[in-house]
Amino acid sequence: MTGPKTSLLAPGRWTRTVAGFAVGAVLLFAVAPVALSDFRLSLLAKYLCLAMVAIGIGLAWGRGGLLTLGQGVFFGLGGYAMAMHLKLADAGPGNMPDFMELYGQLDALPWWWRPFASPYFALPAAVLLPMAVAYLLGSLVFRRRVRGAYFAILSQALAAALAIFLIGQQGTTGGTNGLTDFQGFFGYALDDPVNQRMVYFIIAGALLLLLALARHLMHSRYGELLVAVRDAEERVRFLGYDPANVKLVAYVTAAGMAGLAGALFVPAVGIINPALIGIVPSIEFVIGVAVGGRATLLGPVLGAVAVAWARTSLSEQFPAAWTYLQGLLFVLVVAFLPGGLASLVRRVRARRRASQTVPAQEVPA
Repeated sequence: MTGPKTSLLAPGRWTRTVAGFAVGAVLLFAVAPVALSDFRLSLLAKYLCLAMVAIGIGLAWGRGGLLTLGQGVFFGLGGYAMAMHLKLADAGPGNMPDFMELYGQLDALPWWWRPFASPYFALPAAVLLPMAVAYLLGSLVFRRRVRGAYFAILSQALAAALAIFLIGQQGTTGGTNGLTDFQGFFGYALDDPVNQRMVYFIIAGALLLLLALARHLMHSRYGELLVAVRDAEERVRFLGYDPANVKLVAYVTAAGMAGLAGALFVPAVGIINPALIGIVPSIEFVIGVAVGGRATLLGPVLGAVAVAWARTSLSEQFPAAWTYLQGLLFVLVVAFLPGGLASLVRRVRARRRASQTVPAQEVPA
């Protein structure tokens, strides 16, 4: 005889989920475009791309215990895939991108650039290429039971290696400058504010879709298994499950989310370069997730947006001290609020319940 099951489709939970997504949709699609200027809306589009990366980190780290310090790799792969397509589209059929002609190191378009001229190749590649790299790396690492700090160091080393490689390939990747100065986005001029708003709406819609996917995974049987692997890996192996496969699914899914974020970041910001995908950006992704609350669904999103906004605002006032302020924020959260800012809500609710369930005093006869 089995006990009652808690399902994602339970009336109360389903109502709260629909209401939460409805509020998010109203804020993103109705309030923000009206309340913010074109410049601030473009900044919000950038922050939402970073929040998409944070969703994947929250799934892999918050639920699976995989401290991924190399998400900049997958963010960069998706970004460069989209940027290569946009540069080829701007150049026209049979022509080389402007930066290749400027540097003068090549006489013809490299063979590995040519498939990205087709949107039917470039768009899937922006997501599938990061997932393929994550699958290869994860298969090698997880099956050898590498975990903890060793996994974090390996993922961070991959980010450093990719940044160094891109810097050294100036003739084909733009080197330190990266790829920039995009004129159009699938036939629409990017210098038109109306089209920039269209890009923002695409990013906002993609964010909600990724949130829905992450929530489904977290509240499914796979999500329970992922938490079990995080807390008691040997017991899960004893029960007949392969923890390597469970981790691999979370890692590959997070990589796909980061790749999609990188692809949408390019038309929103107008640039992709090694400085955006190295060790420092990868650590900043993790800081945003930790500040917001890695074990929750909305915590990583809100934390990533808050940290990115603070960096933009405070770096203008304290350009030399912002890095120290960011590090101090991370230390304070880890030391005094391990659950992130999202845990404050749970603490307040717990105190309210405790105050309401105080046993009544006996009344004397």
